[in-house]
Amino acid sequence: MSIQPYSTAAPSRAEVDAFAGATLIQFGTDWCGFCKAAEPLVNKVLADYPDVRHLKIEDGSGRPLGRSFRVKLWPTLIFMRDGVELSRLVRPGNVSDIEEAFEVMVGQG
Repeated sequence: MSIQPYSTAAPSRAEVDAFAGATLIQFGTDWCGFCKAAEPLVNKVLADYPDVRHLKIEDGSGRPLGRSFRVKLWPTLIFMRDGVELSRLVRPGNVSDIEEAFEVMVGQG
């Protein structure tokens, strides 16, 4: 299974705030060990939510979208609905935490 790389192109914060529906923004980098460890956990849960918009955004110094969310550690998962942050997970270590955040985001929790 191929892993989708983090995108160096990112929408503006205004664009993200205008998204309708459920959105997961995953901040990190392709070389980050914590990001690589979390990837299969996120993908396992994401497979159950095909209608959720998923953005994998490369983060780092000078990256405005990550700074607008005050991202400090990778990976940081931002769970949003209709442009509003509902929750976030920083360096998630288990599937159940990710599942719980997805359920809240899509309105099942």
